[in-house]
Amino acid sequence: MMSVQTCQETAEHSRLLKLFSAVFYAGSSFLITMVNKTVLTSFRFPSYMCLGIGQMITTLVVLYAAKKSKKVQFQDFDRSILFKIFPLPLLYVGSHITGLASTKKLSLPMFTVLRKFTILMTMILEVYILRKTFPKQLVYSVVAIVLGAMVAASSDLAFDVESYTFILLNDAFTAASSVYTKKKLGTEGLGKYGILFYNALIIVIPTLLASAFTGDLHKAVTFEDWVKATFICCFLMSCIMGFVLLYSIVLCSHYNSALTTTVVGAIKNIAVAFIGIFVGGDYLFSWTNFLGLSICMSGGLMYSYLTFTNKTTKSGRNTEGTQELKIHIAGDSTGKHCAS
Repeated sequence: MMSVQTCQETAEHSRLLKLFSAVFYAGSSFLITMVNKTVLTSFRFPSYMCLGIGQMITTLVVLYAAKKSKKVQFQDFDRSILFKIFPLPLLYVGSHITGLASTKKLSLPMFTVLRKFTILMTMILEVYILRKTFPKQLVYSVVAIVLGAMVAASSDLAFDVESYTFILLNDAFTAASSVYTKKKLGTEGLGKYGILFYNALIIVIPTLLASAFTGDLHKAVTFEDWVKATFICCFLMSCIMGFVLLYSIVLCSHYNSALTTTVVGAIKNIAVAFIGIFVGGDYLFSWTNFLGLSICMSGGLMYSYLTFTNKTTKSGRNTEGTQELKIHIAGDSTGKHCAS
């Protein structure tokens, strides 16, 4: 009885960690969206690239200080690090570049619907790379999210080959990055903090050179609002939130699947769209769009319910569980086992 009770408590603790990490990621993503919007739109800061560099530098400083003070542990840099973390830096850069390029000509509704294909791509990559299987209920909920996005954007079907190519490439890079992050979490010597630190370390120098080459660095340095305390506070807040967001993504991927992390991000975007209906005043209401958003949200809530209550796991194991129990009893009559 004690072993069964202990396992039940462990399972409950695991569910709470999964739920907390998912909520933490969703909240961090929402907050950094608001802060970045303030810096780039309200203050008209001219360089999103330099803002990203600030977030990378903050990640490096925080983790290096934490490592030196023995708060966190990860492997010291050597040649093996490049092989261990590859191809995460390339995937991150690819996702960043294609994401920015896809927003130039693509309308917001079509951007939203095409971004939902990241979920399908993540599911496919988890099957082939991580050898995972998914219950039918989860597959149906993912299909509902994608279908709802297509319905929501069906009234805006402007087609642009270049933008569609970039956004689908962005979906692929994002999905691959999520799956490989999950895979690399099990690499000896890296862990959550090693992935964050060395990914930022490898990316920051090429990004800094690119910003200097394109003139973004000069625009950022000569920006006139550097003398304003409010702008400095918002810029620093964005840098800090950049680190928090990256940490929340890795944490969510650690306790959940890569697919769950991707779906949580999608649910956050849908929730923001719903809030925009009632707050902000810039939402153009249409029944088609509202119906699509509702289907998306229903699929997202169904996925969350099945994932964080372990309904799919229980239902998927009922038949096998009886057979496993019979085999176990036949081999060992003591019954000293822990039911998961």
